[in-house]
Amino acid sequence: MTQPVALMIGGADRTAERLAQTFTVHRAGDQEAILAAHGAEIEYLLWQGHGGCDAALMDRMPKLRAISNYGVGYDAIDMDAALARGILVTHTPGVLNDEVANTAVLLLMAVARNFAADERYLRAGRWEAEGSAPLSRSVRGMTVGIVGLGRIGKAAAEKLAVFGIDVVYHGRNPQDVPHRFYPDLVEMARDVDAMISIMPGGAATKHMIGRAVLDALGPEGIFVNIGRGSSVDEPAMIAALQEGRLGWAGLDVFEHEPHVPAALIAMENVTLLPHVGSATVETRNAMGDLAADNLAQFHATGKAITPVPECQ
Repeated sequence: MTQPVALMIGGADRTAERLAQTFTVHRAGDQEAILAAHGAEIEYLLWQGHGGCDAALMDRMPKLRAISNYGVGYDAIDMDAALARGILVTHTPGVLNDEVANTAVLLLMAVARNFAADERYLRAGRWEAEGSAPLSRSVRGMTVGIVGLGRIGKAAAEKLAVFGIDVVYHGRNPQDVPHRFYPDLVEMARDVDAMISIMPGGAATKHMIGRAVLDALGPEGIFVNIGRGSSVDEPAMIAALQEGRLGWAGLDVFEHEPHVPAALIAMENVTLLPHVGSATVETRNAMGDLAADNLAQFHATGKAITPVPECQ
């Protein structure tokens, strides 16, 4: 029996092999050539691309039934276009919670303890030439505000508590958790020592963290972002850091990835990571497996394992 056709944009060999158990798989080395040759027969798309999965791309695949997003955040996919075309969209929540939460905690620690600058200090020979590096700050006793207390946020809160950190949070609604809820984000920023953003992307959160929030966090405050770069007004954050209105930042995500503004790269009070929050072999394998299995199960049963909320 002829297998249905799937297109992979991005993704690893392991994921392609798993997908090939159910589908005839085309991998988008030359995306335009593949779409020209096979677009009319593609029913399934596994997406891990840069840029956006928009209406124009979907229209190149008129038989497209489902898009499996490799990752929990799916703001790169035009959901209005997908829903209008009756296309199911899935994502990979759950399997990356622990790893991304670890990254949040470790990035906060790296910023507070000044580890990146300390490493540069040592590599430049300054320890031997000038003596000990400047002192840093302990996280014990800090109050940390989490923006976006979902699965990853809750996992991060548990880990932060181990270090003697008091956790508070802001979100759309209070939850049944042992942490203080702030309905007002600026008020929370004013009360905390550090703030971790774990917000998804999209229009609802775009630039939610702007000048007012960053100024409230203040010159002794630490801002960490492992959610989506679009949730932060990046120019406002850069200005706050340059002008001393915000103390430090630890960033794993950026507004226009993979571009990182030169101003951020130049600052000593900023620790930068190239969107590696979930980037371990084990977690990425689990994400790829779930992304492939979502398509296979939808093809077999008409129901996916982890559809996005709009498709539930």
